[in-house]
Amino acid sequence: MLSHFDHGAPAPCPAPFNLAAHVVGRAGELGSKIALSVVGGVQPESWTYAALEAAVLGTASGLLREGLASGDRVLMRLGNTADFPIAYLGAIAAGLVPVPTSSQLTEPEITEMTADLKPKLILGAPGINLPDHPAPVLPLERLRAFRDLPPADYALGDPDRPAYIIFTSGTSGRPRAVVHAHRAIWARRMMWQGWYGLTEADRLLHAGAFNWTYTLGTGLMDPWSVGASALIPAAGTTPAELPALLARHEATIFAAAPGVYRQLLRQPLPALPNLRHGLSAGEKLPSEVARAWQASSGTSVFEAYGMSECSTFISANPSAPVPLSTLGRPQPGRRIALMGAAGPVPMGEAGVIAVHRSDPGLMLGYLGQPEETAARYQGEWFLTGDLGRMAEDFTITYEGRADDMMNAGGYRVSPIEVEDAMTAHPAITDAAACELRVRADTTVIGLFFVAHADVTEAELATFAAERLARYKCPRLFIRKETLPRGANNKLLRRVLREEWDAAHKPA
Repeated sequence: MLSHFDHGAPAPCPAPFNLAAHVVGRAGELGSKIALSVVGGVQPESWTYAALEAAVLGTASGLLREGLASGDRVLMRLGNTADFPIAYLGAIAAGLVPVPTSSQLTEPEITEMTADLKPKLILGAPGINLPDHPAPVLPLERLRAFRDLPPADYALGDPDRPAYIIFTSGTSGRPRAVVHAHRAIWARRMMWQGWYGLTEADRLLHAGAFNWTYTLGTGLMDPWSVGASALIPAAGTTPAELPALLARHEATIFAAAPGVYRQLLRQPLPALPNLRHGLSAGEKLPSEVARAWQASSGTSVFEAYGMSECSTFISANPSAPVPLSTLGRPQPGRRIALMGAAGPVPMGEAGVIAVHRSDPGLMLGYLGQPEETAARYQGEWFLTGDLGRMAEDFTITYEGRADDMMNAGGYRVSPIEVEDAMTAHPAITDAAACELRVRADTTVIGLFFVAHADVTEAELATFAAERLARYKCPRLFIRKETLPRGANNKLLRRVLREEWDAAHKPA
């Protein structure tokens, strides 16, 4: 039996269609129901569905008055506030293509990413690095004023046309712009019961920032699509404050990256009588963390696996629990295979996790990179680059990356990007970035380096912070006499990881 799962095609996406209309189009029905509460902080705020849609469609009007036309790209350089999802949906409602980016990016990083993007407008908030680019910058004050404008009409059209672009790290070391269609939001319907167990009555608290794509999708777009209430911690909220917020605001579902669960378990949890379960994504959830959360909170954590190119498509869910050692099962409506060189591998053998080309959540492609897009396919299957094993009950166990990509708190990071930044240091002659395990449930980015002069870890950390977003910065610096290379001079990062694991077996 081959490692292949075909649950049948999901319901087709309606046409004409607009992603933003799907997300907040029920505002007329839901009216005064709370769509969003920003909890904690000194100035909590709430948005009803009616106010949210008015702000979105007013923003759409304002962006169109700036002279933008359908399909124009809008670079988002906004902070961790409600301005982010409102601008995102406003642009999509108008038929524009927003490009959300992390506020942590340095000026050199965002400048390089913007070069091929060719945005027609940049939305800029105070304190957020802007690219060196000729596109006009719309300040946050003017963007907020758009909310009071008369509402624009939703720009309906082909569900296969571009809706938004997100960046993901590539194996080449350069971030890749991933283009998604309006139909991507329709595909997320398979996650409502395939992962979340989400209903209109839920109050979902997501621990992430507004400007993280995990938060945008799981924390905002999906709750709003079903008419639930989204709870987002105010900027500056610490993990230690989250349990009290979960209790005070009667959250029924909690979503976070594995690292947040680890931090919350450092102290006893308060009673959480309203919480039904937690959700985890971004990186593999260690089984010991899931067990500890169950023991402390009395609730389960359901994990999901996905990627920037297709969001999540394998998961556990409240109605179909799976062993903690697995990622879960393919969601209903998905077509998944574990691929070898000749096609799907036999059940129980390791193969590359792949998604069928027909999946409505799959990206349109990498912007301006048709050859790189084509290289990710094997016939009709999109290859994720992650290895797994499928059991006869269709549960999939994660076996790691098929390449050297790293995971930093839910962000995929290319080792080449880190190495290129650090070899610019005048003392470093060679470098290798690797994801290193420092505890049984914790990994960090480490930099092995060769230097012709003495250099301190503090100096290297400062140098990294000036050139890399915080989540990309190495946490460990290990000096070596030489770095291992193969016959073709290819850097052997795997050897360095194995040597590290042998010398630093976690307790």
